[in-house]
Amino acid sequence: MVLKEKEKAAIMDLQTQEKSCVEKYAKYAKQAKDPELQRLFTELSAKEQKHYDSLQQVLDGTVPDVDVNDNSGANYDPKATYDSLIPSEDKKSDCFLATDCIATEKLVSSEYNTDVFVFGNSKLRKLLADIQVEEQNHAEMLYKYKTVNGMA
Repeated sequence: MVLKEKEKAAIMDLQTQEKSCVEKYAKYAKQAKDPELQRLFTELSAKEQKHYDSLQQVLDGTVPDVDVNDNSGANYDPKATYDSLIPSEDKKSDCFLATDCIATEKLVSSEYNTDVFVFGNSKLRKLLADIQVEEQNHAEMLYKYKTVNGMA
């Protein structure tokens, strides 16, 4: 598959977003106080790396197959670490990290929603739509974490 210049630029922009997410989640996994949030950030970093790698495959000329039925957000059921009524510095810090990542996921999901229209190839559009759903699932997982810990 040969990409048009506009398509290649869009993929490269999306890859930049994914690389930023990989790095942010890895950094935040080290900063988080709660082991559950550390684990979630580590998992999301790996998922963002998979997105990056999928986009690299597109740049290399192939479109990977996708699972358009991802439901990791719906299935995520975190256990509470923090008491919902007792504020602490660790809770405030973890709340900031989770909230910041939700905002990032919203931005990245929006980019996919816009960029999907640059492409005519159905298989590539399906890949981008699948990644967008996964980005939404990441935000849902982070929101569930915040909710169970009295941060939302």
